Amino acid sequence: MERAATDERMTTELGIAYNRLPPWLAFERNIFVKMNAPEVLSRTLRFGSDRHLKLLQGETIVIGTATDPYQPAERRFRVTRGILEVLAEHPGLSICIISKSPLITRDIDVLSRINRISDLSVHISLITLDRDLARRIEPRSPTPEARIRGLARLREAGIDAGINCMPVLPGITDNPSDLEALVKRVSEAGATYVGACAVRLMSAARKRYLPFIEQEFPHLAERYRNTYGNSAYAGEKYREGLANFFEKLCAKYGVRGWSRRDEEDEGDESPGAALVPDIQLSFEIP
Repeated sequence: MERAATDERMTTELGIAYNRLPPWLAFERNIFVKMNAPEVLSRTLRFGSDRHLKLLQGETIVIGTATDPYQPAERRFRVTRGILEVLAEHPGLSICIISKSPLITRDIDVLSRINRISDLSVHISLITLDRDLARRIEPRSPTPEARIRGLARLREAGIDAGINCMPVLPGITDNPSDLEALVKRVSEAGATYVGACAVRLMSAARKRYLPFIEQEFPHLAERYRNTYGNSAYAGEKYREGLANFFEKLCAKYGVRGWSRRDEEDEGDESPGAALVPDIQLSFEIP
C-alpha cells in the first residue's frame, strides 16, 4: 500500500491508518511522500543561512538514516533526485548517502555533479552474497548481485562508494568464509571501504526480530533470547572479534575497513549480553 500526502503534515485519516499497524508494518506499508522536500531544503540552504554556514564548517548531510532514499516509491515521486539537484547547486558540502538499491545509479549524472564540487560518499548496504538467504532476511530488497552492479557503476563514475555489511547476524551471516567472499567480491567491484557491526536490537526492533528468529531460525531462538532479551547489543567479545576479523579482511583485500564496537554503550549492557559468544555457531577469531 502506497499513500502520498501532498501537504506538509500527516492527515488525520492517514495518521489513524498508520497507528493501527505495528511500527514495522506501518514503516513498510505506509509511505508518506514529502513532495516539497527539495523546496524546503533549498530555502534552508540559502547562501549565508546559519544551516548553510554550519555545513561549510564541516557538518555532514547524511541521506538514508531513517528510510531508504531509493525505496520503490522514489521511481515515481523522484523526491531524492530533487534533493540531489538542490545539493548540486551548493559547493563545499560533505554528503553521505546510504541505500540498498541500485536505483541510485539512475542519478549518476547528478551525483557526478555533486562529486565535482563537494565531498560525496555512497554506502551500499549488503550483508550476504547468498541470494536465497538474502530473500529470507530481506524479502523485498534488491538482490546482492544487483547491489554489487550498482556499486561497480558508481565506482566507474569516480564516486567514492563502499559497502555497509550491517548488521552482521550472529549464527546467520557471520560465517568467516562467507564474510571473506563478500569482502573479496566487493573489492573486485571497486569498493573503497567495507564497514561492519553486529546487529543491535532496540525495543521495537526486538519485538519484531525475535519472533522472526523463532520462525526462520528456530535453532538460534533460545540463544538470541538469552542475549537480546535484556540488552540491545551483542557481547563485547563477539563485537571485538568481529571487528578484528573485518580489519584483517579489509587489509588483505586492500580496502578501508571499520567496525563499530559500540564502546560508548558498554555501560548499558546487561549481564545476559555476555552470553553472545555462544550464540555464534561459526565465527572464530582467526
